[in-house]
This record gives sequence, C-alpha cells and structure tokens, in this order.
Amino acid sequence: MNHAKSYTVQEATKKIESYCAYQDRCHKEVVSKLKDMGMIPLAIDTIIAQLIEDRFLNEERFAKSFARGKFNIKKWGKNRIVRELKFRNISKYNITTALKEIEPEAYLTTLDDLAHKRLQQITETNIQKRRKKLADYLLYRGWESHLVYEKLKELIP
Repeated sequence: MNHAKSYTVQEATKKIESYCAYQDRCHKEVVSKLKDMGMIPLAIDTIIAQLIEDRFLNEERFAKSFARGKFNIKKWGKNRIVRELKFRNISKYNITTALKEIEPEAYLTTLDDLAHKRLQQITETNIQKRRKKLADYLLYRGWESHLVYEKLKELIP
C-alpha cells in the first residue's frame, strides 16, 4: 500500500519553488522531484511552466552557475562540465554560454596549480608511470587532452 503524501498543484508548486530558491536547478531535477512527489504529467507541465514564468527555473542561469561552481570549487575542466550538463539535458546553446563564465587565464592557472599539486602527491619513481598517473588524474577531471599533454611535457620532461 502506497502511503506517500499527495499534493495539490498549488502545494507542489510552493514546495518546488522553495526547492528551486535554495539553489539553481535544471528542468530534469525538478521533473524528477515532481515525479517522486507523485504528480501526474499534466500537473508537472503546469508547474514547470509556472516556475519558468515566475523565474524560479532558468536553464541558462542554472548552466552558468553550475559551470562556475564546478570549475571554482571542484576544479573541473571543460570536458567534465560539458558532460555533466549534457547529462542534465541542457541545450548546446546554454552549455556554450555557461563555458564563457570561465576566464581563459583563470582556466590555465587552475590547470597549472592542479597539476603541480597532484605531481607532489604522486610517489611513483618511474617517469612513465608518473606521467600516466598525472595524465589520468587531469583527464578524469575533464581537462582537454592537448592541455594535459602540454602540461606533462612542461612538468615531467
């Protein structure tokens, strides 16, 4: 027997408004949350339209703050940010706009800092294995391969 609380469209809208006000959300997260609340597709569409109209939901704003946050806090490269935004069904236009939030100078400085810091943590003595460990780490974090390999040449000649 399903004893989940049932919501009216107004109650669900209020609940989702505070969910969106807490931090920027993408459409996919909001739809998922509404489905978890047991809302029917028609109600979900109505609520989403209302949230967009009232500016609680804005994919461009979400994409920009996501890109800034993941770059500044988690030190992710552009590839990882793009992959995560695509996973959230963000449009190509909004992804491109979001990447413009990252300053090119700050991007390269962050890569440099990250590479130096990680290199100091790698205890491997074999040069090739050392290179591979650093490359794998930076690639996993979403840094573009050409930048990673340039950095490797510079740090481990």
